[in-house]
Parts: sequence; structure tokens; C-alpha cells
Amino acid sequence: MKFFEFIEKAPKLEGLIVIEGTESLLAQRAIDAIVERTLPADVRALNLDTIAGPQTEHVGRAIADAVAAMPFLAERRVVVVRDCQALRAQPRRDVWAAAEAIPAGNVLVLEDLFPPAKKTKPEPFGALAGRKALRIDTTPSAAVRERFVRETLDRLDARAEPRVIAELAASDADLGAIANDLEKLALAGGTITYAALAAESVAVEDPKAWQYAAALVEGRTADALAIAFELFAADPRGAAVPLASAIATDLGLIWELARPGGGVAIEPRHRWRVGKLQATARRIGAARARYGYEAAVRGFEAVVTGRIDDPRAMIELLTAEIAARVTAGR
Repeated sequence: MKFFEFIEKAPKLEGLIVIEGTESLLAQRAIDAIVERTLPADVRALNLDTIAGPQTEHVGRAIADAVAAMPFLAERRVVVVRDCQALRAQPRRDVWAAAEAIPAGNVLVLEDLFPPAKKTKPEPFGALAGRKALRIDTTPSAAVRERFVRETLDRLDARAEPRVIAELAASDADLGAIANDLEKLALAGGTITYAALAAESVAVEDPKAWQYAAALVEGRTADALAIAFELFAADPRGAAVPLASAIATDLGLIWELARPGGGVAIEPRHRWRVGKLQATARRIGAARARYGYEAAVRGFEAVVTGRIDDPRAMIELLTAEIAARVTAGR
């Protein structure tokens, strides 16, 4: 079931629910809707458990205990498990064992953000569950993006040129980035023009450098290098600047988030990325994130100042260094 179909049809919520797809903002909205529809506000705190999958020791046992507990002054208990896509093989097997033993009446929600058709080992929970679970697909198609843009404009009581809507609908950016851009541009009042969008937007930038950074901080080094090589094939001299900038930005955000009480200093234009980077920040930690950030900044400065003769070799070395010193141990 697609996300907006879930919102409109309000299907019965029981047993196992798997939130899949690729868009974390829609996943959060789906979780909020599930909680609101299953638990009255006055008993919600007593009957809702949220478990951070990758950060929970013996996660399968924690889920089994939580979902087996009796409701308190309510018809059901709801257990939400976040970031299952970051779990390794054995914890995923433990989570699935718990998911196959949900007591009647209670609800288990697994956020497992893989594309529904993706073939991985172990299998995504949506594929394992099949028709035994309600599956909510958060993958944003062009139609989903356009609807999201129009609804965001309505919420902001703002207007935009048709080209703005079309450009954002065709973008590969996270919906959080699109919302951030629209909120920023709506502050100026009047109709949002394409010229204003092009001048201020993060969402209409070439997303490949950000995809490189995301792959690298997640430990997918081969994927990161494949993206970097694609950019260098198109622009042998100019690709290094956005690549080094993107990885420096992401590691700078991760460093800020990993520090005790971190996150306060993050600029508003980057806050849309916080949700995606929280789990990575907990895994990497402040010391390794700082090391990677400083290495990326040095690489960026070397490219911009022309101190290096081979930008591609520099990015290869930087990628290898960050993979070995920062993201190792995933």
C-alpha cells in the first residue's frame, strides 16, 4: 500500500505493520498516523514502546517482551521499532522471530526502509511478511513528490510557479529537503519563482554528491566510489569539489550530532538531514566523525586552492581513509 493510499483509506491496524520504501519523512508520518489511530491520547504513554533497533542490545528479546506485555487501560499495546534497515543479519533474524509471535490484539511496527522490490540477504521484512502484514511503501514517485509539494504549499499558505512544482516533483532530493526549501522561500512572501528556487535550493542541486556522501558514511564504500567515478566521468576536473564538500558537510553534521547535547548548532538549512544521520552518529561516535570531517575539509581545501594535480586520486584516497578510519566496524 502506498503512503498516501494508507493515509486516505485508513485500513485496519493490527498485528504486524512494515514501513518500507526509501523516504524517512513519510515513514515518520506513517508512524505518527498509526499511533494516533491505534492509541487514544490519554493512554498513549502507557501503551507505546519505541525501540531503536541498531542501538538496542538483544533487540529481538526487547521486542518480544514489549509486544507481549498486556495493555494498560487500553485495547492494545503498540511497539514501534525504528531503523531496522541498519540491523545486521543476526539481529534481523531475532527481530523476525519476535514478529512472528505477536499476541492477538497488539501491534508491532517495523520501520525497514528498503525498496519493496529490493533483493537483499537477509530479506527485507516486507518481503518476508508478504500478505501477512500491512506494508506501507514510502518510496516517493514523481506523483507523490508533486502531491507533497502542493500540500506543503497549502500548509504554508504559499504559491509557486508551475515550473517550481515541476522541478521539485522531478527532483531526487529527500522530501525533507524539499519542505525545507519551500519553508525558507515562503518567508519572502509572494509567489515562489523558479529563479528564487534555483538560487536558494538544496533540493535542485545535483544529488549525486550527496548520494556519494550518504553511501560512504553508511559504510557502502564500493557504492560511494561508483558514484564518484560517475561524476568524474562527466566532469574530470570539477567533480572533486562537490564530492569533498558533501562528505565534509555530512561528517560535520554527524560530529555535531554525536557530541553530548549535540544538534543545537546545526543550521536550519541542514536540519532536514538530521533524521537520516542520527543512527549513523550513534554508530560512528564523535571522535571518528571529527577525524573524518577534518580529513574531508583538508581535501576540499586542497582541491579549491589547486594544491593537488589529480583530484580524482585525492577523492579515491580520501574515500579509502574515511572508510578505514571512520566508517569501519559497521
